[in-house]
Amino acid sequence: MSETQPSYNLYSDGACSGNPGPGGWAYILRSESGEEVADSGAEGKTTNNRMEMMAVIEGLRKLSGKSRVVLITDSQYVSKGISEWMPGWKSRGWKRKVGRKLEPVKNVELWQELDQLLADHDVTCKWIRGHAGHAENEECDRMAVEAYRAIM
Repeated sequence: MSETQPSYNLYSDGACSGNPGPGGWAYILRSESGEEVADSGAEGKTTNNRMEMMAVIEGLRKLSGKSRVVLITDSQYVSKGISEWMPGWKSRGWKRKVGRKLEPVKNVELWQELDQLLADHDVTCKWIRGHAGHAENEECDRMAVEAYRAIM
């Protein structure tokens, strides 16, 4: 008899005061049984996109063993990056098309780390509109802002 993979919802958000500027990330990781872990962190000079990615990376790092994950994010950069753009970037040596040229993918080291974490799990992205009353998204935003304000 094979064991089923544990299932989680991963809520994530990033925030930045200026772009670049001080920024924070936060996530809530909730198992199907309702157990929850949340964390946040900050960097002194960063971008909103980097913080959005760090929230997902840090949440996925918390998992032990292969899991099914629904990633709920308000970041189209993260959602489309995972669901649409990453396969092409990888096939072009982590480069993106800009007109007729290929340019290095921005935040490539984070995308590569995220790619490794995604390979360990079955992740589905669900994009939601930010600041629209989604309870966990609002909480992640609050935590991310609190994290960067603490280092200002």
